[in-house]
Amino acid sequence: MRCAPLRKKAGTRSRNGELLAAAEASGFDVLLTTDKNIRYQQDSSQRKIAVVVLGEQQWPRLRPHVRLVVEAVNAAVPGSYIEVDLPAEPNRGR
Repeated sequence: MRCAPLRKKAGTRSRNGELLAAAEASGFDVLLTTDKNIRYQQDSSQRKIAVVVLGEQQWPRLRPHVRLVVEAVNAAVPGSYIEVDLPAEPNRGR
């Protein structure tokens, strides 16, 4: 499996459709993003690439749940859309 920041491939100001097309053209199987709106902006069902959306973009919050991201990426098939929602943080009383 190879991983690369897509912005370097497609340019920094690309729209989601352009990013998906660039990722497909570059041979990627999965687009990993935090943009939850991509579901409404793009129809991924006819694409060769899968879309996995992270429910969190902050590494300290995401890190304990990397297993969920790996499971989603491994379950992804062409044209699929998967959202990775993290468990709620425990309420830390003051």
